[in-house]
Amino acid sequence: MTENNQTDIGEELWRPDSKRIENSNITKYINNLDDIFNVKNNYESLYQWSVESSEEFWSELWRQSGVVHSRSWDSVLENPKAMPGAKWFSGARLNFAENLLRFRDQHPAIVFEGENGTRRNYTYAEVYREVLRHTNLLRSLGVGQGDRVAAYMSNLPQTIFAMLATTSLGAIWSSCSPDFGTNGVLERFSQIEPKVLYAIDAYQYNGRAYDVLEAVATVADQLETLEAVVVVPFIESSPDVSSIRGAVLLDESADPEGDIEFAQLPFDHPLYVLYSSGTTGAPKCIVHGAGGTLLQHLKEHQLHCDINRDDRLFYFTTCGWMMWNWLVSGLASGCTLVLFDGSPFFPRRRSLWEFADRVGVTVFGTSARYLAACAKASLKPGEENDLSALRAILSTGSPLAPESFDYVYQHVKQDLMLSSISGGTDIVSCFVLGCPVRPVRRGEIQCRGLGMAVDVYIDGNPVKEQRGELVCTKPFPSMPLGFWGEPDDSRYVDAYFSRFAGVWAQGDYAEITANDGIVIYGRSDAVLNPGGVRIGTAEIYRQVEKLDEVLESLCIGQIWANDVRIVLFVMLRDGIVLDDALQSKIKQVIRQNTTSRHVPRKVIAVPDIPRTLSGKIVELAVRNIVHGDPVKNTDALANPEALEYYRDLPELNEN
Repeated sequence: MTENNQTDIGEELWRPDSKRIENSNITKYINNLDDIFNVKNNYESLYQWSVESSEEFWSELWRQSGVVHSRSWDSVLENPKAMPGAKWFSGARLNFAENLLRFRDQHPAIVFEGENGTRRNYTYAEVYREVLRHTNLLRSLGVGQGDRVAAYMSNLPQTIFAMLATTSLGAIWSSCSPDFGTNGVLERFSQIEPKVLYAIDAYQYNGRAYDVLEAVATVADQLETLEAVVVVPFIESSPDVSSIRGAVLLDESADPEGDIEFAQLPFDHPLYVLYSSGTTGAPKCIVHGAGGTLLQHLKEHQLHCDINRDDRLFYFTTCGWMMWNWLVSGLASGCTLVLFDGSPFFPRRRSLWEFADRVGVTVFGTSARYLAACAKASLKPGEENDLSALRAILSTGSPLAPESFDYVYQHVKQDLMLSSISGGTDIVSCFVLGCPVRPVRRGEIQCRGLGMAVDVYIDGNPVKEQRGELVCTKPFPSMPLGFWGEPDDSRYVDAYFSRFAGVWAQGDYAEITANDGIVIYGRSDAVLNPGGVRIGTAEIYRQVEKLDEVLESLCIGQIWANDVRIVLFVMLRDGIVLDDALQSKIKQVIRQNTTSRHVPRKVIAVPDIPRTLSGKIVELAVRNIVHGDPVKNTDALANPEALEYYRDLPELNEN
């Protein structure tokens, strides 16, 4: 466990030196702007210009990042005050896959390692050849513009090849990871009616192999629109696919012939269908456009992460989380993608850091939960591994606690940019994230994203140094095109624009600090309201999870005696009992570091914390269980059985 550090949020922990600032892509971007834009050589000036003159910013980004296109735009932005309804880069023609395959040299493109010891490396030239193989296969299966190709795949190079082949043809890609149950897969894919399904034969996690073919057969039987299932061997070299309707076994032995003919498509041609978690009903099918996704990822990779060709970009993710889509776009910047498939803690707690050491990761992406778990396990990667290549750590999935900032700088590496980032599946990117030319401050996200007019609202008014709703007040290119299969935009508007007319509400409870950084306090729909005082759940988690006895926690507001009382559930280390002394200790830590309003009325030990397949805890589902309300979709959970621990607890019927 990291040493206690009582300093406040906002303490400066790292500052880039002058050489790093001078050589950064942001500085180069500013220096390449025409004088007429009058942007001073600092991030604050650049940010203000990027939101006040968004058309100039995004068109300059297009120019400087070298977007590959066959036709330029007629107008950068139509209907600039419409949210939704704005239209970017009308008239332009491009192809997403062509932009990710712009490099075709011998530079390393993909480094892959599986938990089972499988290792595969590909150059950019080899990636192009493999994508050609998949393009030829899909074309032979009749896939064309607008068709959907779904994937039930692990985080393998072949998954990237299949996605690039799909999008090269103008078809639409959608994926789930193989740890999804068949009901979860069918709830998603049945809505988009795919023509082809990619599937893996099996995968390994935490030392155990899991066969997927039986589930694939079930899915194939129930997806009536499927015309073929492409099975990718991973565990077995020649798996038996005879039980799968329309199965085609991928053959990687012969060299593909010809060249890829990239379909030239409008800027807002559908690229991906991603899914909401589905914990409050059927998952929403969120459609993302090719051009907006490309531009947003180029901006985030090159300007906010400072990625260049020499970088090795890693993110621990599955194909069912939007960070996979974010990661693979790194090919457009020419860096090396580092893929890992398996458990981050197998066969040792430090395995992922050893992997980063072995392959020379420069940008290490993970979750806040993983960093907290490393701290709890007293891992010291900076002492145990050679992390000399590492220059940035990215964290998302939940708010990164100030103590995790301390842990990284004390036990991982002092000279690196620690970027807590926040956005989501909704925009397949970030609203707030890192900045290579600004300092890192304890507990704060470094900056608002360029071109993203992010504010915090209270009662519809922008505020600073106060907690409220995270919003975006102007259009941006990676706004969704809508929800798949909906005759109008009513659900889309209701999801993001019903709170404030014409303003995107992200659903995060946040604050813009005096340093112009951002703190996320949790989901706004999970905000606690004891006595009418709004409290973000992350404020409580931060205090509780300082304690060595507590592995993880979850809190809700329980309706009680015509008010709301805070109930805290804790998952404890093995052998620890929640006795009166530990309860008092938990409450004392919360009271001392927050306010008396934050102190839970009830503290209850549970054996597990329910979470989504992407690892996020599900406060709303637990709140529903506690109040006797139905949880509409347990298939969206990685461990739905954990919900039963919260049902009919006698402690919740006591004062």
